[in-house]
Amino acid sequence: MESNTHSESEREASPRYAGWRVVAASAASVGLSAAAVYTFAIFLKPLSDAFSWSREGISTAYGAMALASAVAAAPVGYLGDRLGAKTVVSGALLCGGLLFASLSLLTPQLWHLYIVFAAIGAVATGASPVGYARAVSSWFARHRGLALGIAISGGSFGGMVHPAVTHALLPVVGWRTTYAILGVSIVVIGVPLARAFIHERADRRAGVARAAGGVSVGDGLHTRMFWILLAVVFCSSLAQSSTLVHLPALLSDHGLSAGQSAAALSVMGLASICGRLATGWLVDRFFAARVSFVLLLLAAAGAFLLSNAESFAAGAVAAFLIGFGTSGETDVAPYLLSRYFGLRSFSTLYGLSWMSHAAAGAVGPIVMGRAFDATGSYDVVLVRLSMLAVGVAALMLLMPRYDTARDGSVAVTV
Repeated sequence: MESNTHSESEREASPRYAGWRVVAASAASVGLSAAAVYTFAIFLKPLSDAFSWSREGISTAYGAMALASAVAAAPVGYLGDRLGAKTVVSGALLCGGLLFASLSLLTPQLWHLYIVFAAIGAVATGASPVGYARAVSSWFARHRGLALGIAISGGSFGGMVHPAVTHALLPVVGWRTTYAILGVSIVVIGVPLARAFIHERADRRAGVARAAGGVSVGDGLHTRMFWILLAVVFCSSLAQSSTLVHLPALLSDHGLSAGQSAAALSVMGLASICGRLATGWLVDRFFAARVSFVLLLLAAAGAFLLSNAESFAAGAVAAFLIGFGTSGETDVAPYLLSRYFGLRSFSTLYGLSWMSHAAAGAVGPIVMGRAFDATGSYDVVLVRLSMLAVGVAALMLLMPRYDTARDGSVAVTV
């Protein structure tokens, strides 16, 4: 048994291992599907100028996209468990790309914008980690955390590429053609990648592990582990989305220049990538619930520091801590779900977790904005977010050890 485990670990570590191609294709697909999220702010002013829409009215479309993603997450996960990652991810990239390209035909009716973005949010969930995490997990036992971390980091790299490409295209071809180019690119690049490389490992041992170790959705929902994870995901996403949207305004209120505020936002983006990759490496070596505990404490420290950030250095450190801690948590959730519950109903359970993540993403900026409108400051709400993060961090200390004795995919007894 030990010899087989060692051999499997060595095979996974090889750059030629087929699982890494699945990881690379998954990272590319999530990066492509993130276009609607990371280009939204770039298109805000062109759309406002073209149709005389208020910025608040346009921003509501982002909320519609987030809420639609939350509602669709569990059904998408269910489909993933039954149809497989290849079908779900490729279908999501095809429909999402075409919907994004259809924004080139946008009319002056604001409801048109809302409907399209809500539809994008619903279908793009299939190309989010909900769609491919099961496939990635099926290929890895010893290096599962790192594999998930690299795949999920594709979204962060998309966040670096999409705004730059959009900014370069807009003055040359206009916003309508830019939407069309980006949408078609998602289809032309993403769909063939997904069809060729994103699939579950189909060998005998992986199949036995899933059948023996996986639990049903009902069994998963009757455990405290699942509900603790749901609470952690919600609170982590709440802190991330709240600070991400309001960070430039917050630092500007504290006397920082627009350039310094933008640089702090870039620091948060860099921290997001570092957090996901580092967390993937850590959970392969240490008990993931304890790793999560530390990540949440880092995020809490960042939120507390941000409430008193009067300099660029303090703002940048706070942004890094929040970005590192909250983004690392996006690795922990699918990893722990696979360890505790196996892969039998993994996508459905992860879809429910993603629903919590997306709902917090929609609510967080609103809560932050209302707190500022009521008090004229972000300081109090940031301290409360910090305390909330510490509270859910303590919950992770209640998580039991998982069993990785058999191919790393066997759930604990529930």
